[in-house]
Amino acid sequence: MDKDNYFSVSETANIMGISRTAILKKIYARKLKAERIGHFWAIPEEELGVYRGEILTEKQKKTIEAGVKKTVQEYGEVLEKLGKE
Repeated sequence: MDKDNYFSVSETANIMGISRTAILKKIYARKLKAERIGHFWAIPEEELGVYRGEILTEKQKKTIEAGVKKTVQEYGEVLEKLGKE
């Protein structure tokens, strides 16, 4: 494991501006992915990007694609007219 690609709970708390306890609660609730290394949790760097909305997960990408598809189906004609203006 490359140490530079992981953050400790304390480092993650500082980056996110919340308490260590809040980070641990998010890990236990599986809202924040982390790996257990001995007695410590290591949070992958890319997970912070996902959590902060800088990186999209596959599920998020599919949700966006479905929304775009539905919008085009429902409002395609209007979007074409707006595009010509």
